[in-house]
Amino acid sequence: MTAITLLTQEDCAYCEHAKKVLAGVGEDHPLEVTEISLASEQGRALAARAGVHFAPGVLVDGRPFGYGRISERRLRRTLQRLAAELH
Repeated sequence: MTAITLLTQEDCAYCEHAKKVLAGVGEDHPLEVTEISLASEQGRALAARAGVHFAPGVLVDGRPFGYGRISERRLRRTLQRLAAELH
């Protein structure tokens, strides 16, 4: 299972888009999604370490993946690559 951390903020259209992308990708790849608010101390600390400049921020297995409008295609490629590395 791949751990996904989603850094979000309120009233964020890109955050809603990211949730939909993760839900769709989660149908094909086992994901464990943890949502953390950027308004929280933990969220700000994670964003600073990962180089997330604005919401939403996505970390895959603790590594920075991206922020802003998330590409479903790029996420699927990343997950496929990670799965291949495990085999």
